[in-house]
Amino acid sequence: MGVRVAARYAGCMKPLRIARRRTATMLLASLLALFIAPTARADTSLVSASGFLSTFREELNVTPEVAWKAIVQLPRWWSPKHSYSGVAGNMSLDLQAGGCWCERWGEGHSVQHGQVLMVQNGRVLRLSAALGPLQDMAVNGVLTVVTSAQEGKTFLRMTYRVAGAPEANLDKAAPVVDRVIGEQYARLKTLAETGQLPAAN
Repeated sequence: MGVRVAARYAGCMKPLRIARRRTATMLLASLLALFIAPTARADTSLVSASGFLSTFREELNVTPEVAWKAIVQLPRWWSPKHSYSGVAGNMSLDLQAGGCWCERWGEGHSVQHGQVLMVQNGRVLRLSAALGPLQDMAVNGVLTVVTSAQEGKTFLRMTYRVAGAPEANLDKAAPVVDRVIGEQYARLKTLAETGQLPAAN
């Protein structure tokens, strides 16, 4: 009798062990996807509880004119997984001072991701943008994208400066924000150099 009970117990536990292995495999795959997602490395400075500055800068193998054409395709190069609707096509940008970087979806849903502060045609795009959960934290964010030519080389620079009250504990948010902005920088760089966008991970 004891043998039959043990056998039944073992039979019941087998699906549980399989489920646990599948769960562990899925978790590992999710973690790997997080770490292999195309991102750029940030030069993070001025980190404190009340703010930080993330800077990305790399050389491009295209002209500044081509780089600028890619820059002003925002929100095309912004990852849809960092939108509210999950669809990049629901975002739009009015490319002039005061213009809205907005997202509209569904039955009357909308959000302003940012507002254009400056457009220097062919060189600088700057927006006031407290992105994602930063908006609810009542902090300020300024996103600046610049293309320039130096000694015959083209460079693309993106900075994101965030500031708020010390109780916002922005030093803890800085690493996560770095990764998100780094992903957008990498997508923009790919678009500028290849004309194509990587798949959103």
